[in-house]
Amino acid sequence: MLQKILDDLKTEVKFGYLKKNHPFRYPVLASIFSNSPVQRTVVLRDSTLNFDLLMYTDERSNKVKHFVENSRGSLLFYHPKKLLQIKISGRVVVLRSGPEYDNHWGGLQGRSIKDFVTNNPPGTPIVNPDRVSYKEDEHHFCLLKLIPDKMEYLQLKRPNHIRAEFMKFNDWEGSFLTP
Repeated sequence: MLQKILDDLKTEVKFGYLKKNHPFRYPVLASIFSNSPVQRTVVLRDSTLNFDLLMYTDERSNKVKHFVENSRGSLLFYHPKKLLQIKISGRVVVLRSGPEYDNHWGGLQGRSIKDFVTNNPPGTPIVNPDRVSYKEDEHHFCLLKLIPDKMEYLQLKRPNHIRAEFMKFNDWEGSFLTP
């Protein structure tokens, strides 16, 4: 049963980037800064064959600084109709070059590119949202790759909730937890 839960967990997370309106498309990403958690909603973009999870960001964003300082991070997914929560934690790697980076940057089109060519870094105060300036000949795109080492599955249902934890050693090892 644990293997089926692990397979379901991975499938549900993959639906986050494969199915446009799936609730796992927008997980909450947590980092640590000055010994405090910092959370923000991100867009899940892809996963690798090893189930590393990929997100895009501006390399000047605070989250990049957080992960350079402390690479530990986690993603929280929630599916309200299925009452399913999945937590995935591990090491976050910031990618600014390489084949994986080139593949994702090369796949961006139109309006998506504008997110990474602003003159000012994210979080810079502005007078008016219509006055953001762009520098189209220079971009600040980077990939965040969460390399999981722990995953937790919580399915709320009757008569019994199901909660399981999976730890990555050579392979994923699972155990049931009290919900």
